[in-house]
Amino acid sequence: MGFKSFVVKPVANKIARDIASWSKKAVECQEQIFHGLVRDTEQTVFGKDHHFDEIGTYEDFKKNVPIRDYEGLRTYIDQIKEGKSDVLWKGKPKYFAKTSGTTSGAKYIPLTKESLPNHFGSARNALFNYMIQSGNGAFLDGKMIFLSGSPEMDDTNGIPTGRLSGIVNHQVPQWLRTSQMPSYKTNCIEEWEEKLDRIVEETKDKDMRMISGIPPWVQMYYERLLERTGKSTIKEIFPNLSVFVYGGVNYKPYQAKLEELVGEQIDTIETYPASEGFLAFQDQVNNEGLLLNANSGIFFEFIPANEIFNENPTRISLKDVEIGVNYAIIINNNAGLWGYNIGDTVEFVSTHPYRILVTGRIKHFISAFGEHVISKEVNEALRQTAEAENVRVVEFSVAPQVHPQKGQLPYHEWFIEFDTVPENLDRFAKLVDDRMVEQNLYYKDLIDGNVLQTLKITPLQKDAFRSFMKSRGKLGGQNKVPRLANDRKIAEELEKYKI
Repeated sequence: MGFKSFVVKPVANKIARDIASWSKKAVECQEQIFHGLVRDTEQTVFGKDHHFDEIGTYEDFKKNVPIRDYEGLRTYIDQIKEGKSDVLWKGKPKYFAKTSGTTSGAKYIPLTKESLPNHFGSARNALFNYMIQSGNGAFLDGKMIFLSGSPEMDDTNGIPTGRLSGIVNHQVPQWLRTSQMPSYKTNCIEEWEEKLDRIVEETKDKDMRMISGIPPWVQMYYERLLERTGKSTIKEIFPNLSVFVYGGVNYKPYQAKLEELVGEQIDTIETYPASEGFLAFQDQVNNEGLLLNANSGIFFEFIPANEIFNENPTRISLKDVEIGVNYAIIINNNAGLWGYNIGDTVEFVSTHPYRILVTGRIKHFISAFGEHVISKEVNEALRQTAEAENVRVVEFSVAPQVHPQKGQLPYHEWFIEFDTVPENLDRFAKLVDDRMVEQNLYYKDLIDGNVLQTLKITPLQKDAFRSFMKSRGKLGGQNKVPRLANDRKIAEELEKYKI
């Protein structure tokens, strides 16, 4: 055991015990957080507008605070940007996390002194808990790489503003900075290809033990390392590499390729961070589901995903959730987000403790014909088929074809970049379609009723999705490929890469 892991172990033990303790009383924790948030916000602009002084119960809260997205809070956030205090939360935010919205343009998500521990503390807790659960603390004694956005900040009326991953970079404690890579200077490079080359040069001779990042961009890093060094596997370059931390996308489609590049299977830790809050993390090695972060300044609400666009959807707290239901996740937190719909859907796989799977995005669905297809279904259909047929998928995206060639029925078009295209692509497509039918009764009815024909696969060229993301200025960092769309905008761009 190295010096750092030896010093950290007692702290890690306490954190693991704390997680085990609060996870058993998550509903009680949520109740305490709810009352604390309401009490601390009574004298803010938002609290006065929504009569927080009259709120005593969750039922009161639901009557006073509607569900909103960013646009619904924009007038309050604009007041903060203009320099006003005590708007959504007491005082002013310590940072703005700036994200690119699809309909709202740039979004400015407030981060406060009280909410920052949720972001950095939860990431630390996930790692320390893993250390105790797995017995592997050796990753602390070498180098660790975080593939993230630039830590450089802009200024919004005195509030430092930047990407969440860059802001978190500023919160890394001094004892960990000596292990952190890449260098600050390299992390500030905006152009991903240039940044990647610099990262490879800085890290190729180091004792790398942990890597954190979005799977497709970690794959690019691995491939560039092997190309630069002439080695066959990442383990030859980093023999002590033992942990991969990821979040934001489904790992399964990338797993086989990443393990092939590494040369063996290594431990993984899945996390669920968002600019709005660090929502969940994997608390047990090799266990399905992420532990909901129920004791970290966020009061969670849930709406059945098929009701999210209703005028008066069913709105429940944690104690009333059910296993297997697809919910839109709503947050209220100590950064001043209230009734905030972050746009994600989740499904509980356990309520003792409360563990979730991230099933997709509310806006990422296909229902051009009333089929209500969601991300979880397409991910599972393709994963199961690829595993059964020993086919490796690099990346994919699905869109409806509403206006096919004359005489044809409409269909779902799957744009897939394969490692090697299946010999019988039609058979592969039929197997994927069979699994879609098994999962989605609406889709089954449309197929059986000859409203839709079975799905079609359009194979794409090597590196098609990287080229597509680069063309959109979204290469690298925390950017993710949209897996589902209810229109043909992405499909039209992908058509230029078809084989």
